[in-house]
Amino acid sequence: MQAALPGTDGPILELEGIRKSFGDHEILKGVDLAVERRELVFIIGPSGSGKSTLLRCCNRLEEPTQGAVRVCGKDILARSVDINHVRTRIGMVFQSFNLYPHMTALQNVTLALRKVAGKSAGEAGRIGMQMLERVGLENRAGHYPSQLSGGQQQRVAIARTLALGPEIVLFDEPTSALDPELVGGILAIMRELRESGMTMVVVSHEMRFAREAADRVVFMADGVILEQGSSRQIFESPRHARTREFLATLEH
Repeated sequence: MQAALPGTDGPILELEGIRKSFGDHEILKGVDLAVERRELVFIIGPSGSGKSTLLRCCNRLEEPTQGAVRVCGKDILARSVDINHVRTRIGMVFQSFNLYPHMTALQNVTLALRKVAGKSAGEAGRIGMQMLERVGLENRAGHYPSQLSGGQQQRVAIARTLALGPEIVLFDEPTSALDPELVGGILAIMRELRESGMTMVVVSHEMRFAREAADRVVFMADGVILEQGSSRQIFESPRHARTREFLATLEH
């Protein structure tokens, strides 16, 4: 286990006044969000509301135009920050699996362990196999991505993220590229992570999973957070008209 970053008493992740523009188009318009340790926060909202952009600002895959991002109280937008080190603490699972096609499942999982975390080949291999076992793919360690289903590739991607021992994992539409029958396997892994105490921020259209598993649901529209609360409150008695309209569209 890696040592926790300084300032672990407060929220593990804090976003303050986050704005993001692409040219003249402002995507995020001053977003504030705090995520506590062991919390599963689910971000929902219509397409184009800025959900994925917000997620990518959390580990500087997108640089905020304005605002602050703190991880365990540490400002990760500071020039002195080693962003590669930060990204070992803030894992991310994407819609696309982003696996190297010329590498086996195990090689994909161990690459960052060797190159970023500085592990020996033997130690990286041991951790890599543990992570593949955790996602139920220990018997596919020697397979290449082309030999794996979409669901299996996503599980390899999750194993790769977990291998670095992150304190928080961001999930950006992790099931949207999968055939419906493969979605359940990914959600089962996410449930196991939640039960093990992993802090997670999830952008997804899997509303049933949000209802069942989320500690907090955040509704975004037009680049701002309009409402947030427990999953029960958001799904059963949303306060904002836009939230009610959005949820009504999902019922048809």
